[in-house]
Amino acid sequence: MSKLIEIALRPEDAVLDEHIKRAIKAQTSYQSIDSFHFRIKRRSIDARGRQVLVRLGVEVFDKGELLPPLLALDKEIYKQANGKHQVVIIGAGPAGLFAALRLLEFGIKPIVIERGKDVRARRRDLAAINKDHIVNPESNYCFGEGGAGTYSDGKLYTRSKKRGDIRKVLEVLVAHGATEDILVDAHPHIGTNKLPVLVTDLRETIKRYGGEVLFDTRVEKLIIRDGECKGVVTNTNESIEGIATILCTVHSARDIFYMLHEQGIQIDAKPFALGVRIEHPQSLIDSKQYHCADRGEYLPAAAYSLVTQTQYQKVERGVYSFCMCPGGFIVPAATSPGELVVNGMSPSRRDSKFANSGMVVAVELEDIKEFGKYGAFAALEFQKSVEQNAWAVGGKTQTAPAQRVADFIQNKYSSILPDCSYQPGLKSAKMDDVLPDMIAQRLRQGLKSFESKINGYTSNEGLLIGVESRTSSPIFVPRDKETLQHVTLKGLYPCGEGAGYAGGIMSAAMDGESCALRIAQGLGLAGEKA
Repeated sequence: MSKLIEIALRPEDAVLDEHIKRAIKAQTSYQSIDSFHFRIKRRSIDARGRQVLVRLGVEVFDKGELLPPLLALDKEIYKQANGKHQVVIIGAGPAGLFAALRLLEFGIKPIVIERGKDVRARRRDLAAINKDHIVNPESNYCFGEGGAGTYSDGKLYTRSKKRGDIRKVLEVLVAHGATEDILVDAHPHIGTNKLPVLVTDLRETIKRYGGEVLFDTRVEKLIIRDGECKGVVTNTNESIEGIATILCTVHSARDIFYMLHEQGIQIDAKPFALGVRIEHPQSLIDSKQYHCADRGEYLPAAAYSLVTQTQYQKVERGVYSFCMCPGGFIVPAATSPGELVVNGMSPSRRDSKFANSGMVVAVELEDIKEFGKYGAFAALEFQKSVEQNAWAVGGKTQTAPAQRVADFIQNKYSSILPDCSYQPGLKSAKMDDVLPDMIAQRLRQGLKSFESKINGYTSNEGLLIGVESRTSSPIFVPRDKETLQHVTLKGLYPCGEGAGYAGGIMSAAMDGESCALRIAQGLGLAGEKA
């Protein structure tokens, strides 16, 4: 019978089986380190004290006792689609891919429609953004196979623990090439260098079991008959029909929102957050978080999470770090010419010399009343206006406006900018010329507050780069809480980030699975507890 115990070790000891076994022996009745074996179930970094520790949850087994399989599932859970039922899925991001895989568990054929390119072809368009400042509106950091998550940090941490089976999603990823570390790390991630291969394998599983994945195919219209969504019409004028349609677009698919509105399908304006990317030398963040001059070879690049409340014109709003990327890079994330958007990503090793994070301010609909004339598109149009202004201030290319942190707080122009990971280049500018006053003033307050938590955070070693505006969807596509179908259009399942129901790879994947399950249950192919 196995037992689970908690141990804490120095980072250099936590990588050695012998040291782990000695710590186990000290807490158990085992007489020898040779009388048992173990498996790490949980791993986290504890940097609260002067001595940084690695905390391990360890499952211990008697010698000779067989370890249970690491993965509770494999690819054999999928069934060959019989063609009797097919479902249209709009978007090949995490929500769309996991919805497709879940449908295949019940033998339902998914047809995944992706406006962008496959991961390999997509790379050329990313290079064009970085080197030539050319934005392809169909293929970029947001659009293409795997969605925005493919070229991101690959974070797999979510607070949405009641929305689905987190362990299952992680196991599916491991079965398709992710490292087993994601099953034990407190804040697992895959890395942008490894995600393309994994996403390709997910696609091949879908195809192997009878699903279809269509690239360079943009949805132009929903097919609606008798008040029910029956499928889609694509940019090639092809009609693709199914028993249901799952809407899994990313938060940046503005044309889809306009399409829904034009077809009389209810959408609503939604609060979101907007600000900048902030970048520091990773060594600075390491030294402050780990209380040492050099983190050494056994600790990962340090991360942080910051949040505070600010006041502007007697209205309180939150300022917080978002999508923190230790050892990462800042990338251009615009989806159309004439706009400038930045985002962050990290390779699996997180070995860049820079640490970056979104630093954003909560935007409520009452904050942007002047955009109320746009109705459901109020938040979207506000978002667009800030992005277009950033593009203009940056010189009407993908060169991004930037300012040193201390200079921003003091409202001073930065005559010299430090080295930065953002490949298209920077232009020195005042962020007050880039951001609305309510955003800039709250950012100043927030940054001053964060200095008390990370000494040096507001020094001129830090750099603000604008704008970080694609934090979440500015549009909400309402659905019934029980059926997950649109409130006014049967057969349409709003899903994932674009519809306002997820905020990252994990939550999007679980939401995709939930929508697929509801469809299977409606066909009588799955029970209530499936």
